[in-house]
Amino acid sequence: MAFDGITTAAVVAELNKTITGGGINRIIQPEKDELYLTIKNNRETYLLYMSANASLPLLYLTDKKVQAPLTAPNFCMLLRKHLQGGRIRKVIQGLDETVSASGADNATPVPHSLERVVTLLIDHRDEMGDPCLRKLVIEIMGKHSNIILLNEDNVIMDSIKRVPSSMSSVREVLPGRAYFIPQTKDKKEPLTLTDEELDEILAKPAKVAEALSGSLTGLSRLASEEICYEAGVDGGAPLAALSDSEKAAVAGSFRHMMQSVEAGSFSPQIAYLNGRTKDFACFDLRLYDDAEIETMESASEMLVGFYAKKNRDTRMHEKSAGLRHQVTTALERVNKKAVIQEKQLKDAAKKDKYRIYGEMLNTYGYSAEEGAKSIEVINYYTNEPLTVPLDPTLSASANAQKYFERYNKLKRTEASVSEQLKVTYSDREQLEAVLTAIDLAENEADLSAIRRELARDGWIRRGADERGKGKNKGKSREEKSKPMLFRSSDGFLIGVGKNNDQNDELTFKMASGNDWWFHAKGQPGSHVILHTEGKDVPDRAFEEAGALAAYFCKNNRAPKVEIDYTQRKNLRRTPGAKAGFVIYYTNYSMMAVPDISALERLE
Repeated sequence: MAFDGITTAAVVAELNKTITGGGINRIIQPEKDELYLTIKNNRETYLLYMSANASLPLLYLTDKKVQAPLTAPNFCMLLRKHLQGGRIRKVIQGLDETVSASGADNATPVPHSLERVVTLLIDHRDEMGDPCLRKLVIEIMGKHSNIILLNEDNVIMDSIKRVPSSMSSVREVLPGRAYFIPQTKDKKEPLTLTDEELDEILAKPAKVAEALSGSLTGLSRLASEEICYEAGVDGGAPLAALSDSEKAAVAGSFRHMMQSVEAGSFSPQIAYLNGRTKDFACFDLRLYDDAEIETMESASEMLVGFYAKKNRDTRMHEKSAGLRHQVTTALERVNKKAVIQEKQLKDAAKKDKYRIYGEMLNTYGYSAEEGAKSIEVINYYTNEPLTVPLDPTLSASANAQKYFERYNKLKRTEASVSEQLKVTYSDREQLEAVLTAIDLAENEADLSAIRRELARDGWIRRGADERGKGKNKGKSREEKSKPMLFRSSDGFLIGVGKNNDQNDELTFKMASGNDWWFHAKGQPGSHVILHTEGKDVPDRAFEEAGALAAYFCKNNRAPKVEIDYTQRKNLRRTPGAKAGFVIYYTNYSMMAVPDISALERLE
C-alpha cells in the first residue's frame, strides 16, 4: 500500500496532461500539513490536493470541495503572494536544476527518476512585474514528507514544515537554505540502472523481492513482488536458489515494468479482498489471484478511491486524540470504581452469616462460659454444628448485638452499593459507546456532538476543547451532525446513528412502530433503523441492515457478528439511563457479515 515512485510517476503524467498551462486561481490550507490548489485550464477547473501528513502523504486531483479556514496560515499567505495567478509550466518528478525563468519549455517531461518528489514549475511575476520562476516541491517521504516553495535558484523560500538542524542532521529545511533531495542510502535509480548494476543486485544474499525493493529508489515491495510474479519466480525465495534463466526472467520483467513507466503506460488498479481495500498500484495486479480488481481511469481516481476513507480516518484520529484520551481516562476511573464496588458487594453478601451468629447467641448464649473465645452450637436452620466466634471481653448478648449491628450495616451497604453499581455499569456502557462513536466520527460536527453529550452528562467541562483547554472558537461554519443514511439493494432507506444522541433520535423520533431496529448483541455499536414505509421487507434487506449493524460496532473486524433485531414498537427507553440505551424482550437474532459494499451511501 505504498505511494511509491511508480505511483508518483503516474500522478506526474496525469498532472502534465491536465493542469500544465493552467493558472492557479485559489490556494487553501485547511490543515497544518495539507494544501488545495484550484487550477483553471482549457475551460476546466481542477482541484489539486497535496498532503505532507507523516502518516499519509498524498498528491492527487480531487473533486472534493473544502472550506478555507477563517484565518489563513502564514505559509498559505506566502503561497498566495508568490503562486496565485501564476501559470504552471510543467510538472516533473524529482528536481530539474537546469530550468530557469527564461526557459519556457512546455514539453512533457520523460521520467528520469522514481524519487517520490514532485516539482511544480510555476511562471509568475515578482514585485517589480518581471517574469520569475517558482518551484513548489511536494516530498512524499513518510514522516519526512514536506511541501516546500523554492525560487528559480533552488533556494528555500519557506516550507509547510520547517526542519531545523536540531531535528535533522542530514538537511535543514529553512528559508534561505539551498534545497536538495536527500540521497537514499545505497539505493540506485531504476530508470537509469545498467545491466551490470542489475546483475549485482540479483547476486545479493537476500530474497528476490527484498533485494529489488531494498536496492532501488521508489520501487515498493508490491512492485517487486509483481515483477517476480510476472517472471514466474517466488518473491520470497533466496536469490542464491535461482537459476540463471530465472534471474534473466526477473531482469526481463523488471525492464518491462520500467519501459512502461518511461512510456507513460500506467494501469491504475485497486485490489479488494472480502469487500475491503487490500492494495493499489499503477500496473496490472496479477499476483492477487483471489482478489477483486477494479481498474480506474486515472491515478488520482485510484488514490481517492483507496485513500479517501483512510485519509479521513487519519485526520479524524488526530483531531479526536485529545477527546479519546479524556474518555479513556474517565473509563479507566469508572472501571476502577466498578472493581471496588463489586468487592464491597461481595463482602456485603456475607451479611447473613452475622445475622445467624446473632440469632444463635440469642438462643444458646446462656451456655457460653465467661471469657470464652467461641461457642459450639447447633444451627437450627441446617441442623449442623456451628462455631460462633466471641469477643471474650463482652457478654453473649453484647456479642449478639454486635453481630446484628454488623449485619444491618452490611445490609444497608448492599442496598446502597447495588444502586451505585447500576450507575457505574451504565456509565461504563456510555463511555464504551462514546469510544465507538469517536471511531465512527466523520467530521468535526460529529466530534462536537460527542463533546456536547459528554459535557451534558458531566464527563468534561462544558465548552472545553479536545484537550480540555481553552474554548471552541470560530464554529459558525460548522455543519450539524446527522445520522448516516443508506439505500438497500431493494430500495429501502436505512438510518445509522453515529453517537448516543443520534441513536436515541433515530430510534425514538425518526422511526415508526413497524420499522425494524438492529443492533450488535452485547457490545457498543450504532442503532440501525430499517424504514419499511408499510411495505413487506425481503430477506435481503434484513441481511443488509444486519450487515450495517455489524459494520458499525466495536467488534466489526470479526468474520461474523451476532445481531439482535426487533420492531421499533418493542423498544423502551431504559429507566434512568443515558441517551441511546434501550430495553426489549421480544427479538430475533442473526449472524451478519460486516460487509456493506452492496449498499448505497446517501448522506
